Formats: sequence, structure tokens, C-alpha cells
Amino acid sequence: MNPAPTPPGSLCLLRLSALGDATHVVPLVRTLQRAWPQTRLTWIIGKGERALLDGLPGVEFVTFDKKSGLAGVRALWRQLADRRFDALLQMQLAARANVLALGIRADTKIGYDRARSKEGHGLVVDRRIPPGGHHVLDVLGRFALPLGLTQDRVEWDLPVPQAARDWAAEQLPGAQPTLIVSPCSSHVLRNWRAERYAAVADHAARVHGYRIALCGGRSRLERDTADAILAAMREPAIDLVGRDTLKQLMALLERAAIVLSPDSGPVHIANALGTKVVGLFACTDTQRSGPYSDLRFSTDHYDAAARKFLRKPASALRWGKRVEFPGVMDLIEVDEVIDCIDRCTALLRGTQPAAAPR
Repeated sequence: MNPAPTPPGSLCLLRLSALGDATHVVPLVRTLQRAWPQTRLTWIIGKGERALLDGLPGVEFVTFDKKSGLAGVRALWRQLADRRFDALLQMQLAARANVLALGIRADTKIGYDRARSKEGHGLVVDRRIPPGGHHVLDVLGRFALPLGLTQDRVEWDLPVPQAARDWAAEQLPGAQPTLIVSPCSSHVLRNWRAERYAAVADHAARVHGYRIALCGGRSRLERDTADAILAAMREPAIDLVGRDTLKQLMALLERAAIVLSPDSGPVHIANALGTKVVGLFACTDTQRSGPYSDLRFSTDHYDAAARKFLRKPASALRWGKRVEFPGVMDLIEVDEVIDCIDRCTALLRGTQPAAAPR
């Protein structure tokens, strides 16, 4: 890594959501901090994402409520009216974030390459990252390049309070390995069938001796999904759905041996914490948004989904295109997910050769 001759005095990062993508920004923060420890970093971030990353050292968070509309945009502009940054890293393509960027004062505003730009993104930036990269984390890391840096390694070190770890240890006591099932994404069409989760969880408990725990938020969908999984299971399971905070969720995921989930925040949080992930991918591209450190134990039906529902190969789709149609997750069969669990367990227990993850 070759730092620019003159470190900037201040940088503003704009990435509001989502939970998983917020974890993808953290390695860029670490890159900037390694190169320029004295540079002031300000991150404009969503409320939930702020709760997740609260305590991240060396970062000033400015919280934006995504439900606050234009009034919230104006309030944030007023909050930052007397500040000017050396650079704004506009890392979100959504129209709302592009509007927010208009009122943030910076000497330069860095955005995505032209191929990825959308929703007026090109109108609010004056420099662009060079094309390249495919996984979201790698693309976000390219925001270092216009500053004269290279993200040459990936580090997270997410802040997990000891109190949250103590709580997780109370819920999952002892040394028995745990499979955490986090069954719901905020995108409903990414969710797998409850009976299929139950079949995989029963196999993991019966064959490998895993303790099974279900986790999730407080929505009606998550409660109903968990109830359906529990009703279909034959083995016992611990129901933690709706009982944890985001920090406690982090501690639970950190304590697990394996996390089973569709494309969702817990996939990326668990990966960042060093936990193995069996991810369920059909609506979204595993290579773009799978668990970054190790994709070997995640399904990859994105191309099959594109061909079935869009009548074209995945290679013909725009970066970030979702294939979200009813029934798309049915492309993922129980047996292949069981195989992912079996292979991951063999690796964890030292009975399978450890090939390079990426």
C-alpha cells in the first residue's frame, strides 16, 4: 500500500444500508486507518447499521433515518452545513443517497464507475473508482484507489461488547457446537421453505450432534417462519427469534460453528466474525454477495434462476441484478444444503482437506 503524499484531514463515507453492506465497508475503513491514522473519518449511516457498528474505533457516525424523507435530508444537511471534507466517498447508488450527497460539502466526491452508476449517481460525483471487482466488498475497497491507496488486505475486527458475549454464552452454554438458522431475509422472495430448513436442521442435529438455534428479528414474518420450522422439526431447537439486540446477535453468530441463512445481514456479519456460513443463493449472485471469506459451502443457483425466470444467462445481467420471483428459492434442494453442512462440518473437524477459500 502506497499512501498519498499528503494525508487528507477529513473523509466522509456515505453508506446508509444494509447491515451486510455495512460490514463490507469496514475493511475500507481499516485500510484508511492503517494508511492515515490521523485522518478524521465521518460515516453517514442508517440507524440499524449504526447500532450494529457502534463502538467502531476512530469513526464518527452521523445517523440518517431512512424513513425521515426530505425533512431528514434537510436536517442532515443542516447538521453538516459548517463542515467541508477533503473527499466524500459516495458508496450507495440509491436515489436517496444521491440526493443526500448533493448537500454535503467536499473538495471532491468519489463515486462508482460508469457501468455501475444509476439513479442519478453520475450527477453528484466528480471522480469515479476504476472499473473492476465483482464482490461488493472488493468493489467498495476500490474507493481507496482515487485516494492513492490500495485495499491490500481485508480486516474487520467488529466491535462485540463483552456483555453481549456473556448473554450469548447464557443462551448457548457449554462447548456443544451450534448450528444457527437465521431463516429470513428482508427480501421475502429470498427466503427458503420452512420445511426445508427443518429437514436440514434435523440432519445436522441427528448426524453431527449440533445444537440447533433459531434467530431473527421481531417481525410477524420472522415469528411465523420460526414457528413453522419448529413445528416441522423432529429434533429440539432453541428459539431465540425476537429476543436479541444487534450486538447480541453478533455475539450469537460469533459463538456458532455454522450459520445457515439466505442472502441477508447475518450471512455477512457471521463471515466478518470468522464463523462458517452455509448461504442459500438463487435470487442473488453468490460471487457478488456471498460470504466473502469462503464461498465453498453456499449454494449458487443465480445462473439457473436467470435462465429460468429472465430467459438469459447470469453473465448477461447487470451487476447487482436480483432475480426475485416466487418459487426461485425452490431451485435449492434439501440434499445439496445437507451436503454443504456435511462438507463444512468435515472441514471444521479436520476430516476434510482445507483448500484455499478464495
